[in-house]
Amino acid sequence: MPLLPPRWRLVLLLLAALSLPIATGLLWLFLTASFERVHGLIPVEPLSLDNWRFLWEPSINGRPSIWIALGNSLLFAGTVAFIEVLVASMAAYAISRLNFPGRTVYLGLILVLHAFPAISLIIAIFYILRVLGLFDTLTGVILVKAALELPLGIWLMKGFFDNLSWEMEMAALVDGASRWTLFWRIALPMVRPGLLALSTFALLSAWGEFILPFTLIVSGQRWTLALYLQSFLGESFTDFGLVAAVGLFYALPVVLFFILGQRYLLNLYSGGIKG
Repeated sequence: MPLLPPRWRLVLLLLAALSLPIATGLLWLFLTASFERVHGLIPVEPLSLDNWRFLWEPSINGRPSIWIALGNSLLFAGTVAFIEVLVASMAAYAISRLNFPGRTVYLGLILVLHAFPAISLIIAIFYILRVLGLFDTLTGVILVKAALELPLGIWLMKGFFDNLSWEMEMAALVDGASRWTLFWRIALPMVRPGLLALSTFALLSAWGEFILPFTLIVSGQRWTLALYLQSFLGESFTDFGLVAAVGLFYALPVVLFFILGQRYLLNLYSGGIKG
C-alpha cells in the first residue's frame, strides 16, 4: 500500500489536531453519562445507570417526561422538514421554469432574507404569534422555523431544477401534460437527490434549533429536547452526570440522521449554480 505524500500527512495531522477538542468533549460526555463519578476523563466510581433515570422516571424535579420532549422534537423537526421541502420545491420550480415580471428581483430578495439574522426578528415574531394566538404552541414555532429556512431551500432546489433538460419538459407539454403533471410526475422525481439532501439538512437544522423554542414556548408540555436539556443548567446545583446523559440521548438521533443522510448532504453542492 503506497504511503501518503508528506504534504497529505501534514494535512491529516492538522485535521486530527483540530478534531481533538471535539473528540475529547464527546469522550467526556460518554464517560460522565456512564459512570457514577468522573474526574476529568478518569472514572473514579463504577458504572451506573442512575444518570439515565430520566428514561423511566415520569418526572425529574417537576419537569415533563423525556418522552414528551422527544415526541415534540420529532414532530417539530419532521413537520418543518416536510413544509420546507414541499414549499421550497414548488417555489424553486416556478422560479426556474417560469418567466414572470420581477423574477430577478425576487431571487435577490430570497438571498437577502436568508442573510437576515433570525434573532433580530424575534420581537416582531413574538408579537405576530401573540396576535395570531400561536404563541406557546408548537404550530407557531414550526411555521416560524420553516419560514426562516425557506429562502435557503428555494435557492438550493432552484439549482437542481436548472439542471433538468428543457427538451424533455417541452415534449411532455406537447403531449398534453399540464404544468402540475409536469412538476409532480416528471420534474420532481428527477431532482430526488436534491429533495433527500434538503430533507436531511432541514431535519438536522430543526432538531438542533434552540433559540426559537426557548423564546416562543413557555409550557413544559410543549418543550423540545433542547429546552429539556437547558432546564438542567439553570439549577443552583447542576447534576452534570444527568446533563451528560440527557445530552447524549439528545445527540443520538441526530448522529443517526447524519450517518443515514450524509451522502445526500453532499448533493447540496451540486445545486444553486445557475442564476
